[in-house]
Amino acid sequence: MNKRPTLTLKSSAPAAPKLRASHARALKPALQTGFQTALKPDALAYSLLGAAHAVAQVRTGTALPQALATVFTKQDAPPQARGAMQDIAYRCMRQLGQSEALIGLMAPKAPEPLVAALLACALALLTAPDAVAPYEPFTVVDQTVTAADAHPDTARAKGMVNAVLRRFLRERQALLDTARLQPLAQWNYPQWWLDAVKTAWPQQWQAILAAGDTAPPLTLRVNTRKATVAQYLATLEAAGMAATQIGPCAVRLAKPVAVAQIPGFADGVVSVQDAGAQLAAPLLDVANGMRVLDACAAPGGKTCHILELADADLTALDADPKRLARVGENLERLGLRATLQAAEAQSASWWDGRPFDRILADVPCTASGIVRRHPDIRWLRRKGDTLQLATLSAKILDNLWQMLAPGGKLLFVTCSLWPQESEAQAAAFAVRHGATRLDAPGQLLPVGGQEQDHDGLFYALFQKNA
Repeated sequence: MNKRPTLTLKSSAPAAPKLRASHARALKPALQTGFQTALKPDALAYSLLGAAHAVAQVRTGTALPQALATVFTKQDAPPQARGAMQDIAYRCMRQLGQSEALIGLMAPKAPEPLVAALLACALALLTAPDAVAPYEPFTVVDQTVTAADAHPDTARAKGMVNAVLRRFLRERQALLDTARLQPLAQWNYPQWWLDAVKTAWPQQWQAILAAGDTAPPLTLRVNTRKATVAQYLATLEAAGMAATQIGPCAVRLAKPVAVAQIPGFADGVVSVQDAGAQLAAPLLDVANGMRVLDACAAPGGKTCHILELADADLTALDADPKRLARVGENLERLGLRATLQAAEAQSASWWDGRPFDRILADVPCTASGIVRRHPDIRWLRRKGDTLQLATLSAKILDNLWQMLAPGGKLLFVTCSLWPQESEAQAAAFAVRHGATRLDAPGQLLPVGGQEQDHDGLFYALFQKNA
């Protein structure tokens, strides 16, 4: 019988002292995200301005989901406007290199941060292929100028915004051809990222980069405790939703919808999870009654999948109590039970000394394999992050190995494309510990297409000799 969710919190470090406002402004732009404009929430201008605020925050180091959450809260944005802001911001992240190159060609001088972000959002909409363009070009230009006029950080640049966008419409192809001479604009990745992909995957690098610039599918995991895949496909068909089975429990919707519209989601019949990520739980080969550790567990997709497949005594570990709470929410929705432990995976201070039969180590990494879902990652990461994160991951793996019972299995997972974080890490780990390496998929490449519609994950499975 699994335990009810419990949450063990470690005392947090003292908060860093706040900078005085004058000094904070010297470090990053003081964006007025809380300014309430007179724009109507159902206007494109309202959504463009909200998305621009989020994009500007990403350029100062904030992850896009957190930036959007801040905008939603401060603007008290209604659900429809939130959806539009999110769509525009994610489009902008996927086209940011091209948009910034275009702005460099057309703007008389470097725009202020919010002005640059607003232009980048508009250009992302204007450069969408005609067949899938969400708005008419004249509407985008008109509403972007309206958005600029409505905020004190952008109002003085209203004329420049209008001139730049109208020039783009007049000279569209010539400007795009010139901009795309720059690799940054052609591929929409920083140069160090381009170099890393080419080095790691010289035959597949173009397909990998192209896949990262596309919107991901909505893939579901069917909870086989509550329905078979065939039964759920029939439910979707009855609801008028086209879908395809792409894995043992994986169903891909032909058209993404809001979570609230997914049949059976609230009742725990399905969860949202990439098809590649759904391989983890079956690889662990968990049996009823086993003692299992899911390290770095948040947000809990793999945790829940393990418990859908077996009645295990599972501990979900994560260093972030807030993210760990999401694991608890997912368990509750699915009617599952586990022990939630807030602690760092590279530490053994939380461990009671009882060995685990199975350990899932989904370790920290650059997340270079999931950029189609998180397109801001490419702009947030730096070249040196790879070594830093690989070093941390090695410490985590070494620490967890001592917690594994003889004969037990440890599954090492990353969502990275860089061998330093994946295959090289796995090979070095096996040598350090004399671990037996079992069959596992290795590196999955996110190259798109119907047969390989998954993120770029890496899997290595090890057994501890008795």
